[in-house]
Amino acid sequence: MSKKRGLSLEEKREQMLQIFYESQDFFLLKELEKMGPKKGVISQSVKDVVQSLVDDDLVLKDKIGTSVYFWSLPSCAGNQLRNTYNKLESDLSNSRKRYMELVEHRDNLKRGREDSEEREAALEGLKAVELHHKKLKEELGAYADSDPAAVEAMRDAIDVAHSAANRWTDNIFTLQQWCSTTFPEAKEQLEHMYREVGITEDFEYLQ
Repeated sequence: MSKKRGLSLEEKREQMLQIFYESQDFFLLKELEKMGPKKGVISQSVKDVVQSLVDDDLVLKDKIGTSVYFWSLPSCAGNQLRNTYNKLESDLSNSRKRYMELVEHRDNLKRGREDSEEREAALEGLKAVELHHKKLKEELGAYADSDPAAVEAMRDAIDVAHSAANRWTDNIFTLQQWCSTTFPEAKEQLEHMYREVGITEDFEYLQ
């Protein structure tokens, strides 16, 4: 003989609700665990089933003293279903309104864009202009180095670099003068160090 099929979660929920509806009383969890098997819900799963009903507002619970009591009336399920129904009705109404707005927006966009020879000719003309524009941009890119603005920017950069180089040359001469004044006895060592770093007798400002 095949084993009897166990109850699904939804069937267990319905059976546990029947316990509440038939008695319309308050129960401790341990009491529900004893009553559950009479409805086909094993005691080990009663806690999870009841908690799922609490999560869905089909069963209420409250702590009185140190004990937690559970209860549910048929009106609880009715109120929960009414709330769910009202929410779905509201969502459906909003979706229908949004749909109508999108349809209206689509129709507005279509006006003046109906297929016609004139429209096709205009689109072809636009495509030709876009291709020509792309080609001109590519040609301009090839002559970017000759762009007057680019040349002027390069000249400005050269002037800045020239000034910076002469400013550092002036700093080097100032440092050499300070070293000579401060360490006159180390003249030969200083000249050797200058040559090592590239500061020779022909070191001068840029013209």
